[in-house]
Amino acid sequence: MSGTVLVIDDNAEFRNLIRLSLENSGYTVFAASNGQESIHILRAKKVDTVLLDLVLPDGDGLSLMSEIRKHSDAPVIVISGKGSLVDRVVGLEMGADDYLGKPFQMEELNARVKAGIRRYKKQVATQENNRKEQHDKIRFDGFLLDAAQFQVFDPDGESCALTSSEFQMLHVLVRNANHVMTRVQILDAFRTDNLSINDRAIDIQVARIRKKLGDDPKDPKIIKTVRGVGYMLACNAEVVN
Repeated sequence: MSGTVLVIDDNAEFRNLIRLSLENSGYTVFAASNGQESIHILRAKKVDTVLLDLVLPDGDGLSLMSEIRKHSDAPVIVISGKGSLVDRVVGLEMGADDYLGKPFQMEELNARVKAGIRRYKKQVATQENNRKEQHDKIRFDGFLLDAAQFQVFDPDGESCALTSSEFQMLHVLVRNANHVMTRVQILDAFRTDNLSINDRAIDIQVARIRKKLGDDPKDPKIIKTVRGVGYMLACNAEVVN
């Protein structure tokens, strides 16, 4: 599978090893040794996946995540020697799509990259199809979901800045308003060959959506948790012209 990968790692030997492995698999690879260099590349190039080390000379990799998201919605795979469960969860909560602890086999890295690019290209294709074929505009609790723009706007008309994966998950809930969606149903509607999509990933996505909608996580009014089952958009949703 072809695709473009950005590798962000300050270890030149390790960075070049990854580059060689990915290029041998047919990928175009850009490499950055720090956060500033990576943002410069993202401003100039379109990438399909980002490999991000957490320890960089000009800052923490997790802090760089928000800057990356300003320039690209491509999957971010964290590669780090920090392999604890806490670090993995924090990485996902900060917006990473996958986490691979060092040391790892290059075959596993290639598999993760392949899955990430396949997922991303399907998301892009889906987005384009939605722009052409789906023009849903749905109001819910003062918000406006615009499928043609892949955006959700708050009551003041400001974008909630959802990522493509967050938008897709919220779209599933909005189109099934006031009906409980089990985790299996959400997975079936949302899965796109992403190896990291599981129950925990769904919970993290919902938490991020709630935060962007201003939905109190301790007492959510918009997206309700149905314990042991799944989630429900707990308000009316109306299709508008």
